[in-house]
Amino acid sequence: MDARIFKPRKSAMQSGRAKTHEWVLEFRSEDARFSDPLMGWTSINDTTGQVRLHFETREQAIDYAKREKITFTVEESREPKRLVKSYSENFSADRKQPWTH
Repeated sequence: MDARIFKPRKSAMQSGRAKTHEWVLEFRSEDARFSDPLMGWTSINDTTGQVRLHFETREQAIDYAKREKITFTVEESREPKRLVKSYSENFSADRKQPWTH
């Protein structure tokens, strides 16, 4: 069983940073998909792909994976670069580009 440990980024649909402070251990499924002959639905035999475990720190997630003998990879998180601008900078006299309408 293989897993990855990562810190999730905020989705494009949220403006805040909720649910991005904890680390997640997510199992990688083997992708054994098959089509049900009766209904035609796509099914999967491995349900571990639906499991997501949340931890407060990276070390807790690594300790859990080692204790349960799970092979894992850790993906380091990058903090997004923030551009801090105020609304009044749109009207400043020393703009780099002239104001156009």
